[in-house]
Amino acid sequence: MRFFSDNAASVHPAVLEALARANRVDTAYDGDGLSKSLDAAFSELFETECAALWVATGTAANSLALATLCPPFRGIVCHKDAHIQNDEAGAPEFYSGGAKLLCAGGAAAKLTPATIDALLDGIANDVHRTQAAAVSITNATEYGQSYSAADVAAIGSVAKARGLRFHMDGARFANAVVNIGASPADLTWRGGVDALSFGFIKNGGMSAEALVLFDKTLADEVRIRRKRAGHLSSKGRYQAAQILAMLEGDLWLDNARSANAGATRIGYAAGDRLIHPVQANEVFAAVKADEAAKLRTQGFDFYDWAEDEARFVVSWDQPEAEIAGLAAALEAL
Repeated sequence: MRFFSDNAASVHPAVLEALARANRVDTAYDGDGLSKSLDAAFSELFETECAALWVATGTAANSLALATLCPPFRGIVCHKDAHIQNDEAGAPEFYSGGAKLLCAGGAAAKLTPATIDALLDGIANDVHRTQAAAVSITNATEYGQSYSAADVAAIGSVAKARGLRFHMDGARFANAVVNIGASPADLTWRGGVDALSFGFIKNGGMSAEALVLFDKTLADEVRIRRKRAGHLSSKGRYQAAQILAMLEGDLWLDNARSANAGATRIGYAAGDRLIHPVQANEVFAAVKADEAAKLRTQGFDFYDWAEDEARFVVSWDQPEAEIAGLAAALEAL
């Protein structure tokens, strides 16, 4: 019974069907009809003209976006627990040619205007210190917390005032949208976001993520960077097909609702053990080593996040019996 990661979830049948339909001769790279339709599909979703490109991984989406937003000699403000800091093997620095990650603190891996200002105010404005050019947040965060539209707008205001570009890592963007209940537009460009890494793989996709650019003037450079980085797939229509299948009929939101609902049940069962409020599809609970061992003997697979702390991730396709079983097992501890 896997609660280790939503990366291990199955591919939604609609995605597999879309791949089968795309399995025909068409123009190579991103010249096919499916790839060309992404701009219009995302422009409709976000209620504004934007450019959208497929890539194979979230790391590629984050790194290509940040490399475009930040030159090699400047820095990117992020949380010290951000995925780009701790889980991407230096890819943002590599793709940007050396941009420095400037790490701030904050509860539950969330940046705030105050933490951003405190970090930047501590950097002397001279040639001896790396000056920031961009800020990056994760929604939902690495601790499963969601930024509201007001949160995003507040950070966007700081970024604008300081002349910084604004990136959002949306590996679990769908889960944040469902939790907050705001429109995708309100959670992104209306709050000042320039580029969004839109996650699909954790939410029912197979091998495609989207990089959405609300500043369309960045699109040509990103396309060049994508090619140079080795991420211009020769049969890109298969990646576009996955993304379009997830957008059709708001499947991406339905899947996120299912995952979030399961996590909410498990969080309720965790009771006083709950470390962070459940605001997406992740549950962080206080679980001692002997208790973790007991859960594993019952067949539950999960991640030891820290000492005496476990992370349970609910996938879009998590069987009801597994959710009920884990909830009962946590209550019985």
